[in-house]
Amino acid sequence: MLIIVTLICLATTTIAKNNLAPLYKYFKKEIDSDKIIVRINPATLEGLEILVSTSGEISLTPREFDSTIYEDLEFDEFQASSPLEFNLYLAEVTK
Repeated sequence: MLIIVTLICLATTTIAKNNLAPLYKYFKKEIDSDKIIVRINPATLEGLEILVSTSGEISLTPREFDSTIYEDLEFDEFQASSPLEFNLYLAEVTK
């Protein structure tokens, strides 16, 4: 009986893990008063880039990254950012 319960728990845990939303990673950089904020899905290396211009214009661009994206971001001096900042700008774009 214990073996069956354990197998059911393992199967349920596996199903639950596969249905979870991705844990994104966020990065940002300011260039000439413009701001670039990037969200990356580490599992698929797909993401979104938000550009906030000095005039207040906000643009959203879907991106597909390669396996060197984290080294590229470090080289380009991007800093870790928060989901809150990204999602506040995203909410402005999708209004």
